[in-house]
Amino acid sequence: MREVNATDIANAVARLCIEANCVLGEDLLAALRQAQQKEESETGREILSQLLENARLGREERVPTCQDTGVAVAFVELGQDARIVGGSLREAIDEGVRRGYKDGYLRASILGDPLARRNTGDNTPAVIHVESVPGDRLRLTLMAKGGGCENMSRLAMLTPAQGRDGVIRFVVDAVAQAGANPCPPIIVGVGLGGTFEQAALISKKALLRPVGQPSANPETAALERDLLAQINALGIGPQGLGGRITALAVHVETYPCHIASLPVAVNIECHAHRHGTVVL
Repeated sequence: MREVNATDIANAVARLCIEANCVLGEDLLAALRQAQQKEESETGREILSQLLENARLGREERVPTCQDTGVAVAFVELGQDARIVGGSLREAIDEGVRRGYKDGYLRASILGDPLARRNTGDNTPAVIHVESVPGDRLRLTLMAKGGGCENMSRLAMLTPAQGRDGVIRFVVDAVAQAGANPCPPIIVGVGLGGTFEQAALISKKALLRPVGQPSANPETAALERDLLAQINALGIGPQGLGGRITALAVHVETYPCHIASLPVAVNIECHAHRHGTVVL
């Protein structure tokens, strides 16, 4: 049994909070550059140039790429032969978020109660998803998920008879209704199957795939291509000002489901796609 110290987890999370908010991934930057080449709207191309410049400034000046530094969402893969010592996983992650958001001068956006609306002051608690996996390592991916794009997410329990066409209609309609609100160009995570909560979870996990990397399943990859084409045909464009590129990518994750169900969830991510991973 391998031991993972809670202090090491907290330190890693603190670093990830700052790094993810200031340095956008190369996969995202490549997607933005490709979008700039494809965009037919002059205004859209200028917006994409500004987004790339914003990303450069964030990286070089070590400042957040967006004022909304998001909810800290942690996806943890905990090896079955690993044991956390010196504290609990929840305490370690929250301590890392607390320090990372303070030391990085990141905006605290979390309210302790949804109705009382009082800010916790340190962006805790984080939202944590834990999965047990083989091995003796702990793999933690932290996503800083902005409120504007999260608010545009949708879930439906379709009937099996609605099938593939129904899924496409629901996803494209969700993006059309979102319009400019999630700060396009967006990345669209789709969770297909499972149950009510499983579809929502895998729609968010879908966003963690490298931007534009197709599903390994040929049928799912074809669905991703069809969804992306129809979404970009909406004409919403960069920042909602019109154009060809509304979405940079659509990532679909699937899970087995009940014979009577066809759950589909849409989790939208903005152009400031902020996440990072550490293995301990």
